Amino acid sequence: MLPFRLIAHLLLSTFILYSPSLLGQDSTVRIEGYTQGTTYHITYIDTLERDFQPEIETILHNFDLSVSTYNPNSIISKINNNVPNVIVDQYFTMCFNKAKEVWKNTDGAFDPTIFPLVNLWGFGPLSNKSLDTSKIDSIKKFVGFQLIDLKDGKIIKKDKRVRLDFNAFAQGYSVDVIAAFLRSRNVQAYVVEIGGEVAAHGQKPSGEFWKIGIEKPIDNHDSTNPIRAIATLDNMALATSGNYRKFFIENGERYAHHIDPKTGYPAKNNLLSASVFAKDCISSDAYATGILVMGLDMAIAFLMLHPELQAYLIYADNGSKDGFKVYETPLINALITEIK
Repeated sequence: MLPFRLIAHLLLSTFILYSPSLLGQDSTVRIEGYTQGTTYHITYIDTLERDFQPEIETILHNFDLSVSTYNPNSIISKINNNVPNVIVDQYFTMCFNKAKEVWKNTDGAFDPTIFPLVNLWGFGPLSNKSLDTSKIDSIKKFVGFQLIDLKDGKIIKKDKRVRLDFNAFAQGYSVDVIAAFLRSRNVQAYVVEIGGEVAAHGQKPSGEFWKIGIEKPIDNHDSTNPIRAIATLDNMALATSGNYRKFFIENGERYAHHIDPKTGYPAKNNLLSASVFAKDCISSDAYATGILVMGLDMAIAFLMLHPELQAYLIYADNGSKDGFKVYETPLINALITEIK
């Protein structure tokens, strides 16, 4: 299986702090595996000690068949290739509707129709071997979520060249899907992490809430970075988008994987990472991506209008000791403990 995100490692932007004493208790079940080109780690409290991994693996497989652009037989791949009469499923429908909502709320900073641009810049499954920026203007003519709609279970395109990419938030949604499955089995305390996107519910047997680490935004393709802050998740989701994992340098210029739909180029601003807290992980993941494209000033203005989101934004500042500073939304102190 090829990856939703290009880099597969333990955790993309965050890591989970597991307590060894907790893992030794009989009621704690921990499972892990590989999906969507990355890893997943799930810990839940269940007095019956049930092993849900086979069912979870099936759910993740079906999810991949719906919205993975790396799977040529998925629903989204068929739609991108203009296969006639494709009927979408619940996973695709949820992704499409959430994408439309976030696209509108972010004034187009988040746009899943950037798929051709993602490939052009070398960050997608159909990546070009050489960068040709002369194609950007022609590609932008069929980039824009206003060019596509969903009606009666079918996609309608105003231009057949429009192609969708849900990779910027599909992992977050898969976290929600697995979390919903666990609740359907009467599991009330769990933490689900897929590719660094996390949702937690309930408490450990010790009465503590689940804790997640947020990395320092240091350029690093392959391994985890030192921890900048610890987040406590009280029935909440967290996703972090950063420009320090997936990037390349060509002719001395650094290009990160977050594409600005309005320019067709990778976003150029001083935001290094955006950690977004929300009630569901699909929202956390999608808005973290949109915020990183916006840049700091627009992100602050946006967050003031959306108190349902809390954010911890790390941005470059050459005058500071570490080379970066932090912007926090008003309620973030209840969620974050910084490590100096």
